Amino acid sequence: MKHLKTAVISLMAVALMFTAAYGATSAERGKALFNDPKAFGATGETSCATCHPNGKGLEASGKWLKRSFVTPGAVWLKLQDAINFCIIMANKGKAIDPRSQDMKDVVSYIRQVSRENTEPPAGYDFNE
Repeated sequence: MKHLKTAVISLMAVALMFTAAYGATSAERGKALFNDPKAFGATGETSCATCHPNGKGLEASGKWLKRSFVTPGAVWLKLQDAINFCIIMANKGKAIDPRSQDMKDVVSYIRQVSRENTEPPAGYDFNE
């Protein structure tokens, strides 16, 4: 009985740690990446928030059906491409896979800080 009690308590402790570590929403994880100057292999000198404190300037980027995204260097058809451009050029980091969880999290945060609804329209394909 003592072993069972110990096992149950241990299992509960692991569950609580897992919940604390992975319980953050995608937008919360995206915000942490957005504000981290060392995210994506960057030099540690700038983060996304250096140029966009609290998402400033990204208000229109949250539109799910937006057709293009303008950066100082180009016009992009996908938000993920514009994000990677900024990671490489401004943050001196490495591009991330557009289908990765990190990219989904950053996009989720940008959608949250925009003035648009954070939910995609029915049938929206994130990877289009």
